[in-house]
Formats: sequence, C-alpha cells, structure tokens
Amino acid sequence: MEFRIADTFTDSLARLGGDEQKAVKTTAFDLQMNPANPGMQFHKLDKARDPNFWSVRASSDIRIIVHMTNASLLLCYVDHHDPAYQWAERRKLETHPKTGAAQLVEVRETVREIVIPSYVEAEQPELLKAFLFASLTDDELLSFGVPFEWLPDVRLANEDTVLELADHLPGEAAEALLEIATGGQPQVVPALAAGSDPFDHPDASRRFRVMNNVEELERALDYPWEKWTIFLHPAQRQWVEREYNGPARVSGSAGTGKTVVALHRAVFLARANPDARVLLTTFSDALANSLRGQLRRLISNEPRIGERLEVHAMDATGRRLYESQFGPPHIASRDVIKELLAEGAAEADGLKFSPHFLMTEWEHVVDAWQLATWEDYRDVRRLGRKTRLPEQQRAALWTVFSHVRAQLKAGGLVTYSEIFTRLASRFAEGVHSPFAFVVVDEAQDVSVAQLRFLAGLGADRPNSLFFAGDLGQRIFQQPFSWKALGVDIRGRSRTLRVNYRTSHQIRNQADRLLGPELSDVDGNTEERGGTVSVFNGPAPIILVLDSAEHEIETVSGWLSERIREHLLPHEVGGHRAFCRATR
Repeated sequence: MEFRIADTFTDSLARLGGDEQKAVKTTAFDLQMNPANPGMQFHKLDKARDPNFWSVRASSDIRIIVHMTNASLLLCYVDHHDPAYQWAERRKLETHPKTGAAQLVEVRETVREIVIPSYVEAEQPELLKAFLFASLTDDELLSFGVPFEWLPDVRLANEDTVLELADHLPGEAAEALLEIATGGQPQVVPALAAGSDPFDHPDASRRFRVMNNVEELERALDYPWEKWTIFLHPAQRQWVEREYNGPARVSGSAGTGKTVVALHRAVFLARANPDARVLLTTFSDALANSLRGQLRRLISNEPRIGERLEVHAMDATGRRLYESQFGPPHIASRDVIKELLAEGAAEADGLKFSPHFLMTEWEHVVDAWQLATWEDYRDVRRLGRKTRLPEQQRAALWTVFSHVRAQLKAGGLVTYSEIFTRLASRFAEGVHSPFAFVVVDEAQDVSVAQLRFLAGLGADRPNSLFFAGDLGQRIFQQPFSWKALGVDIRGRSRTLRVNYRTSHQIRNQADRLLGPELSDVDGNTEERGGTVSVFNGPAPIILVLDSAEHEIETVSGWLSERIREHLLPHEVGGHRAFCRATR
C-alpha cells in the first residue's frame, strides 16, 4: 500500500497547536507503519460524497481525514472533529476526465453562491461586467484542469468574482484562469496516457507525494509551512531537471520560488552526478546560512549528498580558494579604502567630488573592473553611473584612484574584486576547477569580478552554471554585460510566473512599481506580466503618516492586534510587509 500526504494536510497541520501537532504526527507515523493496526480508530464518513473518506482519531477532538483504498492511503486533512468532517463532506478525490490528474475537488453544490468578498472594493456599474471565459470551449477549460462540475461557474466569472472562484478550484485550474484573466496564455500540460496512475501527472505531483519511509514523513511534518521541500510546481520542476548546453538563469518576481528552484537544482545535479562536487552560493553569509538550513531539511534522508554539495557565500568561497592558490589574503577593509581615497583627494588640485562619489566610483567602476591604467579608466563604459565625466575630470579622478592602487600594493592588501579576478585568471590558465557545477541564488547581485570568476569555473561546460535572480530586486550592483564576461544565457533564460508567497491583491499593487518588463545589458528580457498568485487576500493598506514616531506607533499597534488574534511570529513576518515610501 502506497502512503501519501496531500498539501492540504500539511497546510491544516500547521494551523494546529503544538500539543495537537505532536498527537497528529504520532498517529501519522503509526498509520505509515501499520494502517491495519487494531489500535487505529477508523470511522467511515457517511455524509461524505467520496466513499473512500475515513476519519482517524488522533486525540479526543482531533481527527485526520484519510482517503483509503486497497492500493493507497492518503492523508488529506486534519482539524478538530466538526471542521474536519465538514471539510471531507465538501470534497472528493477524483481523476480529471481530460488531464488524467488526481484532484481533490470541492463539491459544487456544497459551496454557497460566489459573491464579491467584503475586502474587495467593487464599483457597481450600470452594465453587467463581461464574462472573462465566455469565448473558451469546454474542452479548452477542461484542458486547464477545471473540474467538469465547475464549468458553468467558470463561464459566468467576471473580474469581480474570478478571485473568489479561484479559491475553490484545483491549483492548476486556478492559475490558468488567473493568467487568462490578466492577459496571458497558460501552457497546457499534456494529458496522461490511458491507464496511467493519476498521481503521476505533474499537476498531481505538486499536491500529493508518496512517503517512502519514516524519515521522509518526519521531514514533511516537521516543516509543514515550507512545502517546497516536498512539493514542486511542474513549471519549477522542468527548470530543475532540464539539460542546458551552457549557463542558464531563472528569474521571476519575489515569491515565485527562485530559491526553491536553486536548491532543488543543486540537489538534482549532485544526485545525477555521484562523483561531482556542487557549489550552492549567494552574495551574503546570512543568506548562505539560510540556504544551508533549508538544504539540510531537503536532503535529511540523503546525508551523503551533503558531503559533495557545499553552501557558501561568494566572498567566503573566494577567500578559501584564493588561500589555496596564492596564500592567505590580506583584505583591505572599506575604512582603509575610505582613508586612502581621502589621502588621494587631498593631494589632487581642485577636485570637487564628494567622498561618497569617490567611494562608489571606486567600488562600481575602478575596483569592480580592476582598471590598472589611465587608459583603462578613460575608455571604460560607466553603465549605471548617473554622473557623466568628461576626459579632464576622469584624469583628475585617476590621480586619486592610482594613489589608492599604489598604496594597496605597497601594503600587500587586496580587495575582493582582485581576489576574484586573480582566481578567474588562474582557472583560465587550466587549473582544475574545484566544482563541476555551480548554482547561484540572488544572482542579480553578483559583481563583475565574481562573474568573471564563475565564468572561469566552467561557463563553457554544459550545466556548469545555473543562476536564480530577479533584475527588479537588484540592490548592490550596477548593470553590466554578462556576455562580455563569458557568461551568455541567451536562449537559456526563463521566467517563473506562479507566485506562492504573495496574495493576488498585494502582488497586483507591487507590480505597479515596476514596468511590464525589465531587460539586462545583453538584451535578455524578464516580462513582469502574466504572473499569478496561488491565493487570494485583502487589499494592502496604504497609510500616510506625519512622522517616523507615528509610523512606529501605528506598526506597533497593528502587530499587537495580530498577537491578540493568536497569530504566530512566522505568520506575521511571512505574510505582511511594511514599506516606507519616499513620497
């Protein structure tokens, strides 16, 4: 008998209290080990539309809803007695007649008439609003995974009701309809061949997962709010497992699962290449620590993979490799650079640039590109720098920067840009790369020198470099050409369009802050349109306050209200954001 869990089970488990979760986990482990144990208290649900729904007692008031056949046992939902029974009475597990995917379908006649939620501010027009899907045939709607009994409601959906409707549909159907409603064209996943297991369909695999052993089940139940460790969306899985003949990049707005894809890609490469070493890297130690913790959960039952999969920040990787090739580096701190810039500026006649400008020009231009001569600085393209510099001003500035370079060399000091540039040259000379594959998260913040280094590690080998990032979230780096540095991702760049972390309302508001598409220096374009959120929610609240103190007081009051509502800290931090606008 196959033992599966559904994403609806992990969602509902996360909403229970600590002691209740312990009781549920104990019962789940017992079910996996021996569902026929006489001590298990099964109760057939007489009012359920699906004859295979049963409840299992986890405690005096907690019930697990399971779907049980001769071939499988599926954990579907858990809650207190009455809500658990009501959930089961409104649903059934069925195989979609068109796609062949297994779906938990909400029984249509158990759902009240779909109305506009109270938090949606809807104007009342004189004319009836247009039906969004009236032009689509039944066959087209079914190909998106819409359950047959929901076809009439889909045909009547307009811009006011589509979000509420989406909450009642299976994930693939909701995503497809929201994409159509926002002007996109969803991709149709091919239907399963006749006789195939409906749980093998890509859309089913993101909501149902076989638990092969106790360790897998323990991992799934210990981290129910991080479902990516168990469930991957089909669009994510195809980029994780694809073969690339050169460097590749996935992008997408915040919440579309780029880090999920990066983690799974690194594990996939390590599994598929048992003799290879894989580096998973990002731009800061804090993010690297977070990735390391997530990775431990992802491979907890495969510890040997962790022996070949290293997780480090880019700078930490550079320091370690530099030491192995050249000896321990003596890195110039930012304060040292600041002092040397001030010295050089004091010696230059008539220099009218601020210390801030000198520092950013050094970091983003001179040091970033490792400009060693006046001619190099004179001719460099200063992409992203807002201040235009004629040759005479560049010449004056070069006296400052050449002073800094000379003093660093005299003191035996190096910058991180020099570390990565020297490493890039060393690997270009034929030194064996320590990593067969490198996966980079938050790739929008990779520096010029770091990209040179990554190119030296293996930009000319299939599958060797994989990047995950978002041009719209670039914080630290000025734009520059990846292609010019040996990393050409043209034709191997994809955008993720399903948002798991942000409600439709919040994402729609945030999308107004950026244009419909963003392009990098090489012409690779990230289209912001067509992204859909997997859940609905209240509209974001925008407040205009008269002082920072008033802001603090307002936010504090809001947090206090959420605590009184018994929200957990990760629920507040994970689903709410406070942003201060400059105007």
